[in-house]
Amino acid sequence: MVDVSKFKPRTVYVTYIASTPEKVWQTLTDPEFTKQYFFGFAIDIEQRAGGAFRLLAPDGSTHVSGAVVEWSPPRRLCVTWRVAGMKDFGELPECLVSYDVVQAGGSVQLTMMESHSWDVPEAILRGGQSGWPKIISSLKSVIETGKPLSIATAMPEGFVEAVKKAVAEKPWLKSSS
Repeated sequence: MVDVSKFKPRTVYVTYIASTPEKVWQTLTDPEFTKQYFFGFAIDIEQRAGGAFRLLAPDGSTHVSGAVVEWSPPRRLCVTWRVAGMKDFGELPECLVSYDVVQAGGSVQLTMMESHSWDVPEAILRGGQSGWPKIISSLKSVIETGKPLSIATAMPEGFVEAVKKAVAEKPWLKSSS
């Protein structure tokens, strides 16, 4: 099992959705919903702690792979996350992606966290910092309106170069002094 104590949150997003925890959970864990708000990517998840987790690209190939760390419907989902579908990215250490779903009056508070076990360069963090708000906003739109957002996506400047540099230097293997 993954030692979650080694991971520190580096990217956190909170949004409020006019819905129920059960509906938000379904939207997070159902491949037909994830395809709508996650730019055509579909979740493939073994619904239990220790189960397999994948995010499938529109062509069916595995884009992200990992394992379910916590499966607590409809309150918390936590998975390991390793990007396999992009050159060099699969060599980076896995991160944790978690979703916490909390009733907040007549709405739901959804908190998404991306946590890392190493000192991730800011240029790499910008990938998630630019992508997660679009994904979470589109999820909210799907739940509240039935339609995903139409949002342009692009990798932030310097992102791919920072990944290549990290893979070459492997800073996560160096001991901290």
